[in-house]
Amino acid sequence: MTDVEHLIARLTLEEKVSLLAGQDFWSLPAIERIGLRSLVMSDGPIGVRGVGWAPDDPSIALPSPTALAAAWDVELAERAGQLLGQESRRKGVHLLLGPTVNLQRTPLGGRHFECYSEDPLLSGEIAVGFVRGVQRHGVGTTVKHLVGNDFETDRMEVDVRIGERALREIYLAPFERVVESGGWGVMSAYNGVNGHSMAQNGRIQDEILKREWGFDGVVVSDWRAARSTTGAALGGLDIAMPALESPWGEKLVSAVRAGEVPEESIDDKVRRVLRLAQRVGVLDGGPAVTPPAELDGDAIAREVAARSFVLVRNENYTLPLEPAALTKVAVIGALATDARVLGGGSAQVSPPHVISPLTGLELALSGVDVEYAVGADPRPFLPAAHGPGWAPTTATVGSHTLELETTALRWIGSLPGGLDPADVEEIRLETTFTPLEGGEHTFAVSGFGTFELLVNGTSLYEGTLHPPGATRADLLLSPREQRVTATLEAGVAVPVVLRQTIARGLAHTVSSTLGHRPPGPDADGLIAEAVELAAGADVAVIVVGTTEQVESEGFDRTSLALPGRQDELVSRVAAANPRTVVVVNAGSPVLMPWSDEVAATLLTWFPGQEAGAALADVLLGTTEPGGRLPTTWPRREEDCPVLAIEPRDGVVTYEEGVFVGYRGWLRSGVAPLYAFGHGHGYTTWQYDEMTVTETEAVITLTNTGARSGREVVQLYVGPSPVDPSRPERWLAGFENVEALPSETVTVRIPLPPRTFEIWENDSWARRPGDYRVIAAHALDDPRLTAKLTV
Repeated sequence: MTDVEHLIARLTLEEKVSLLAGQDFWSLPAIERIGLRSLVMSDGPIGVRGVGWAPDDPSIALPSPTALAAAWDVELAERAGQLLGQESRRKGVHLLLGPTVNLQRTPLGGRHFECYSEDPLLSGEIAVGFVRGVQRHGVGTTVKHLVGNDFETDRMEVDVRIGERALREIYLAPFERVVESGGWGVMSAYNGVNGHSMAQNGRIQDEILKREWGFDGVVVSDWRAARSTTGAALGGLDIAMPALESPWGEKLVSAVRAGEVPEESIDDKVRRVLRLAQRVGVLDGGPAVTPPAELDGDAIAREVAARSFVLVRNENYTLPLEPAALTKVAVIGALATDARVLGGGSAQVSPPHVISPLTGLELALSGVDVEYAVGADPRPFLPAAHGPGWAPTTATVGSHTLELETTALRWIGSLPGGLDPADVEEIRLETTFTPLEGGEHTFAVSGFGTFELLVNGTSLYEGTLHPPGATRADLLLSPREQRVTATLEAGVAVPVVLRQTIARGLAHTVSSTLGHRPPGPDADGLIAEAVELAAGADVAVIVVGTTEQVESEGFDRTSLALPGRQDELVSRVAAANPRTVVVVNAGSPVLMPWSDEVAATLLTWFPGQEAGAALADVLLGTTEPGGRLPTTWPRREEDCPVLAIEPRDGVVTYEEGVFVGYRGWLRSGVAPLYAFGHGHGYTTWQYDEMTVTETEAVITLTNTGARSGREVVQLYVGPSPVDPSRPERWLAGFENVEALPSETVTVRIPLPPRTFEIWENDSWARRPGDYRVIAAHALDDPRLTAKLTV
């Protein structure tokens, strides 16, 4: 093992400081004379983007973190992490920027698809499994965003006021659990907490994280979150990213020489960076990493998706469908062909392929008539052109060309073909379109930059979509679109060219999409077509959901309602066909006013690249829907105990204290549409008996159905009698069990000491007394109860 202290002694102050900030957007510099190579970071909650985002280097796309949490399976989370550790090594990445364990405090949070749950224990345990899997490959993780980044509104400046008890029991708890389990990195949030910006919040980052918890890893800023030199240096931050607008470098060197920052503080940061470099294998003399056996990425993505799907309603055993009994299936919804498989913002990657719900069902039901109708289209932008009539697209980027499946091109960071951004001033997307039907076709240009669209040699649009002075965040998170029309003849091929002009040196961030919509009915006509199709089918499968303009990093939601006319579509189709199955393609809760009108409802989150294959597996019973809700789903917005996100004078106060999520619902006494932990499988379970001690609960249960199945045994604990200063009950542990029909199994669920403690008087205090210990199928479905005195 290399002697890190000896290496620190060999470094100049300038060299030490150079290791504490990005040399570019994604990496730290190398210092060859001490055997240190460059350490590379990458976004990656659901895939590993690498240092670029180009389509010629695709990334496996797993389901969203809410989906992973919905499986309630730590071992599955570890396999998902192991896959991304494998992907990181393939892409030359040493530090993965994830997982996200911020809490789903209000369902309006725009980035909640990237967070696990509204419960700190579930979030922490799933994160521990994920981190363990990634780090088995010698790849670091950065659990994020420490702390209070539970919403997006004014996230760069807002100060979140959190009481000390809620901070410890709720918001810091999942971070503490990951640190306790050996996580190598933490990412500091943009926002402030209790009066101090997190990038320079010494009380949390230094006193609590490093000293109290004994964290020996690195604290990395969120990108451009570090905005002060001495404040961040003295506030526990170790690495300020990226190079752009960094407050460190020469400024930090000067602060040390002026005596404003002790060099011992710099040495501690360098020590942590070199320790991480040893762990990930970029420092000579570090331990060798023996990677585990290679995993099949497509198979893992499909398994995680199917295991995460939550069957919240299944009247008269509508699901699973029996293929032999089907002659005609209606598949309806714009998202049935253009599945939303991942959330917007830094969680995005370019997958090698995407299996849509329609394609998945067509492949699985080869002998059945599967017909499709749009029904209602919630997408505010036209989708990238692809499919029948469209030839493959050739993209020309400087001197490099590549083939695309769709007319969309996007990257951040490294350019395709290793090009220098200074050498790219124009991008051309070229394809040929042969219309299946004649009439007025609508084309759309979206992205950022200056564009020219030519169809059949005629320039239909030429202009700049964003105004001068638009920031990088505006470009990435607030795309714009320009639509034009052209009258085309059926069967006559026409060339289509989209030219994008880029200012010299700015090609490191590119987005351009050519959208298309063929002639067709208006909105009323689309719904009427879907209703007619559903009326003549054995079963109607409707895919509804949100869009990138609803759920994304960078902004919060303004409503929980499904966008567009999707609610109307569901109600009208359900009235036409009593066997209507609704598939909800959303990363976090939406309102379902039609919930009692349909035969079955399946929540699929953002299901990743294998979306349609996993959906077919579950609908046809090849795989049981294994998910349980990691968050409460309301019947009405006004029922939510916490809803509004309204900074006042730059402050958001968490007035509810520890009563977050289902804890708040229990206190309010209002029943949600679907409670925390809810979800059906394809078999039934009888909970036979339970014994409890202060350290564990032992539960015996029997599969009483006709199919093999999986059950998530949930253990809740609460004071008896109810103490109004504490939640009525809280999740204390959980475990997955599998059993054959009529098989009886036993599960042991640990009860750690923290179960019976609260934070008071600046320390954890055990609360003696009587407690109810509840083994449950869901929060609102208790099966066995025992009394425990501690």
